[in-house]
Parts: sequence; structure tokens; C-alpha cells
Amino acid sequence: MSKTLLITGANRGIGLEMTRQAAMNGDQVIACARNVDRASDLVALTKDNKGIELISLDVTAENSMKQIAADIKCKIDVLVCNAGVLNGYGGLEDETHHSQAIEAVFMTNVAGVFFTARSFLPHLVKKNSKSEEQFGTCGKIAVISSIMGSQERAGSNALIYRASKAAATNLARSLAIELAPRSIAVGAYHPGWVRTDMGGPSADVSPQESAAGLLTRFDNLNMTNTGIYESYSGEKLPF
Repeated sequence: MSKTLLITGANRGIGLEMTRQAAMNGDQVIACARNVDRASDLVALTKDNKGIELISLDVTAENSMKQIAADIKCKIDVLVCNAGVLNGYGGLEDETHHSQAIEAVFMTNVAGVFFTARSFLPHLVKKNSKSEEQFGTCGKIAVISSIMGSQERAGSNALIYRASKAAATNLARSLAIELAPRSIAVGAYHPGWVRTDMGGPSADVSPQESAAGLLTRFDNLNMTNTGIYESYSGEKLPF
């Protein structure tokens, strides 16, 4: 059965590939990018596929995001919080970890997830003809996190990115608890070390493999396993 996904950070890398594969599977995709003018690959993909709707969206700007959400009339089956930034791989003494860079990472990787979930929550809830909330199978929220945020697998590099992904994973877990009474399932996912602009050319997973695995994980997300933290391949991960 066809479903509707909203994917943030869809302009490149894993987000772009998830958009491509979901559309090829016959799903409807609302593909979001902060700078549409610089998202040439996504624009080209949108022109080739009528099942993709392109929207300019900044996950750190909640007020504008709420207005965009209000303009969307369809139900969203899967809300994919994929937008993320990495400010560097350095440790404590890395000068790139200055206040503005740290704020940018946490605003996108953590607050961006929170704002996205809050703004589009009404589209995940099933309602009756009187616009009354109905309980049963509703939407899903998929948070693209990272194994670098696992406390059990902590490392000495990319400290700010690691901290932001730990927070994003914890946020996903908390959202799963809060939204369970409303039948909205939430999961956190590690996409693998992917050959993207962020992961670099030496990474061991292709965007195609990661995206395919993630879309399968989203299909398997339900109220029985809500709060899950796993990799694109289905490996259960330690918090």
C-alpha cells in the first residue's frame, strides 16, 4: 500500500537516496531542503517523478515550519527527521568547536528533530470526520541518529557531533514514550558509515544500501517495538 513520507535533509546523501527509492517504490514523498536553490540533484529528481513534492524547509526555524505544516493537507505516514550537520572530527582542543558551530550542530541535530516532530504531529494523528483524534494505527517518526551517539561506543573524536546524536537518540526514546498513548511509533536509526559528503569516500556503506535498509526499518516500526535504536541493517544498538 502506498504511503506518504516527509523527509528532511532530502537534498543530498542519504536523504536524497531515501527520496529516490521511496518514490520508486510508489510512495508519495514530501522532500524538504533548507536551500532549494542549491539542491540541484533533488530538483532534477522531482522533475522526473510526479510522486515527489519539493518544499523549502529549515528545521531550525519553527515558526516558518509550523506555517508550512499548516499548508500541507495530507496525512503523513512516516516523518523522517534526517537533516543533520557535522562541524568537525576534532576533540576538546579543536578550535572549530566554537560557540556558533556548537549551537548550529545542536539546533539542527537536536532542536531540529524536536521542532519537526512538534510541527508535523497533527499530520501523524488519525482523525474522524469531526476532526476528533482517533486511536489506533497512526503515523511513525524516524530519527536518523548515529552509533556515534551510543554511550557504550563513545570515542575521542567529533565530540560535539557525538553529543548531539546522543541527545537525538534520547529524544527519540522520550518521544516514543510520550506518543505511545496516541499510537505513534518512534525509532532512532544509525544509517551506517555512508559514502556521502559527510561520511567521505572511504566509508564502507553506499547511500543506496543505507537508504534501502532504513526504509525497510521504517516499514517494520510499530507500537510493539517503538523506542527502538537500531542500524540500517537491523542490528539492535546499545544506548
